[in-house]
Amino acid sequence: MNWLTLTIISYLLLAFVNLGDKFVMDKILGDSRVYAFTVAILSLIVVIIAPWFLKWPGLFLFLINILAGTFFIFALWTMYEALKKGEASRVVVVIGSIVPIFTLFFSLILFKENFTLNQWFGMFFLLAGMLQMSLIVSRRTKWSTFTKRTLSVFSGKYKKKWIFLSILSAFLYAVFFISTKYAYSQQEFLSAFIWTRLGGLLPAALFLIDKSSRKIILESFKPKKKRPRLLRLRKEKKPRKFLVILNQGLGSLAALLQNYAIYLGPVAIINALQGIQYAFLLLLGIFFSFFFPKILKEDISKKVLIKKSTAIVLVGIGLYLILK
Repeated sequence: MNWLTLTIISYLLLAFVNLGDKFVMDKILGDSRVYAFTVAILSLIVVIIAPWFLKWPGLFLFLINILAGTFFIFALWTMYEALKKGEASRVVVVIGSIVPIFTLFFSLILFKENFTLNQWFGMFFLLAGMLQMSLIVSRRTKWSTFTKRTLSVFSGKYKKKWIFLSILSAFLYAVFFISTKYAYSQQEFLSAFIWTRLGGLLPAALFLIDKSSRKIILESFKPKKKRPRLLRLRKEKKPRKFLVILNQGLGSLAALLQNYAIYLGPVAIINALQGIQYAFLLLLGIFFSFFFPKILKEDISKKVLIKKSTAIVLVGIGLYLILK
């Protein structure tokens, strides 16, 4: 299977995972630190194959691997925070449109590459698509409210808006992609993959060092009867707990396919093909909002869908120009 096929499959799975993340954050866990910590711990399942594939890469590459895994968990954490505050289809498109821009700038700074005219135009379209998606006003939100929130952003009174969390997440993802590409170019794929997943233990440990985070995380793993009322996770049935594991299983499979595609092919093109993921995500969002609104509910009014589709087209054009 070539890198292009692997990339398309991974983005289809990631579209399902993005919607699953939104459901988990809204309906099951409710705290992004708990979810990020859970992902980091579940990633340790790769140690099963460590005896056969894990090799010591040397101190420098070891640090690169660990830092890549650290950036990955922090990127997930900030994305989960953004998902709590915004619609999945909007958050993911904003993150995906900014990642290639950060990746190009890192290439310019680290590898002394020059931007072509097409790449400059491509970045313009990516930013236009990001702004289009971030400035959509839902039919449930009045323009006056939106204007007040926008002005409060510039006055410093509304610092946790989902758009800023999405941009931060995009920055962390870009660092992760650049560092993993370098790691894979210097090591065998499975060995590097295992090391990067072990790198997720560092942010997991940092979550436990912080007193408030540690309290919430530890309480989340206690039986319901032993949890203080204020620190309980949202009530869920046993099948819902299984959904957390299932969603992360799909996420791990998607990450494995995506990382192997990065190992086989060019990281810039693989990042650019995320436009496919956005199309999948928009279609899945419409499907679930229409048929299963209790699971996922996004604004699927005609005007909003047209604006979201326009944003995806702008991002797609931008990605195409960057690669042309």
